[in-house]
Amino acid sequence: MSLFVFDIETIPDVDGGRRLYGLDGLSDSDVGKAMQQKRRQESGSDFLRPHLHRIVAISMVMCQDDSVRVWSLGEPDSSEHELIRQFFGGIAKYTPTLVSWNGGG
Repeated sequence: MSLFVFDIETIPDVDGGRRLYGLDGLSDSDVGKAMQQKRRQESGSDFLRPHLHRIVAISMVMCQDDSVRVWSLGEPDSSEHELIRQFFGGIAKYTPTLVSWNGGG
């Protein structure tokens, strides 16, 4: 039996926010602030909806039989696409039970 405990770290997807909200001409920092302000107005929280995040890190603990392995996927400059590809490649290879750290369900 394999078990993957994983944590996904994200940042605001400022490119997506810039396109969605018509924020051309603003710096990435200002776009991020505008996105969070809009979210606060909508919900009282500045935590952006999932589609407005970009994955920057996925870290994992794999328990398999009597072994435990801890690592982070990719390299510091890996794209979101590459991180997701590696994550699902591990799922396909090991068919683990998944446990999300701070996940929503």
